[in-house]
Amino acid sequence: MEKEAKIFKALTDETRLSILALLLEGELCVCEIIAALELPQSTVSRHLAYLRNSGWVLGRRQGVWMYYDLNKNEHKIICEMLPIVKKYVASTSGHGLALERLHRFQKEQNQQAC
Repeated sequence: MEKEAKIFKALTDETRLSILALLLEGELCVCEIIAALELPQSTVSRHLAYLRNSGWVLGRRQGVWMYYDLNKNEHKIICEMLPIVKKYVASTSGHGLALERLHRFQKEQNQQAC
């Protein structure tokens, strides 16, 4: 039951929900998440660490950059909750603005943000 509690606790923060909604788009570098949410690197990294420790995301290092993606194989609850995150979080106007900032940032970086 401890693992399940960690999974649900991860959803109790607006920033973590926003990060999960962004990751529905696919793997993102930390700098892309920072640009989309307009938050400091330390804040984004702290929330990503929480999401990684709770099983929601996987991180991989490529050179000096960290890339994150949804962990769809970790736990059945996560797989079943992703459509809910998509329906109720990814459909908000705040998420729409974050997506616009993400796409603008990616375009400015010529599709290679990091």
